Amino acid sequence: RMVEEEHAQSERALGRGQAPADSWEPFAERFRPEPWPTDDPVVQRLLQEVQPHHTVLDVGAGGGRVALPLSLQCQRVVAVEPSASMCSILEEEARRAQRDNIVLVPSTWEEAVVEAADMVMCVQVLYTVRDIVPFVRKLDGHAREKVLVVLYENPPQFQAHSLWPAVHGEERLRLPCLRELVQVLWEMDIYPNLEMLPPQEHRGFESRERALQQLRPRLLVAPGSDGERRLEEALTVMLEEVDGRFRIRGLSPYRPALVWWRTGG
Repeated sequence: RMVEEEHAQSERALGRGQAPADSWEPFAERFRPEPWPTDDPVVQRLLQEVQPHHTVLDVGAGGGRVALPLSLQCQRVVAVEPSASMCSILEEEARRAQRDNIVLVPSTWEEAVVEAADMVMCVQVLYTVRDIVPFVRKLDGHAREKVLVVLYENPPQFQAHSLWPAVHGEERLRLPCLRELVQVLWEMDIYPNLEMLPPQEHRGFESRERALQQLRPRLLVAPGSDGERRLEEALTVMLEEVDGRFRIRGLSPYRPALVWWRTGG
């Protein structure tokens, strides 16, 4: 219900018939993997779980932020990713890194036909999954040893939520996050381990112009529209400059968590 109501609000703001075929295309470049070695605490934590003999399923692999580092120290990574723009980045980066042990499956998880793996990882994906139980059951059923899920305490686009009333005249509805996942798992008789990872500060923006450019698609407003004008007005009040970067006032850090459990194989 939370996913459907949030999506319905997005459709009202965007206008029916205007949604792109690949909703990740405007953001894909921001998911290009960091140069190796990375100091990303999420990636570093997941690397602790992987041994050279392991096979890994990366569900919702994006541009390869997790798949590429994991491929350096495991036998094989099968990366399942439905977004064409994300797949393009992952393939490009895998070629650049000369990683031939990454197998890309361009599919949703629900439709993917893949073999079981030792480790199944699902990083920053579950927020928009409408039918969560079969999705999680499939994760669990494809893991010989462990399922590892990473989610934030709040949605990844949470930094734009405070701008929503000024632009659209209503509060932004919230997607399900960490709390909801844990409750779902308990109802499924899965009792996971929960590990809070180091908080992550918002990266901010290089300039006010860059903030407007990046926040437009997050607020679902078109260039030159009344929505963009309202967004510009809101940013004049809500943006502050800190150490040469522009950030939205009053934001708390992202709080990622690792939720994991052992499976029966």
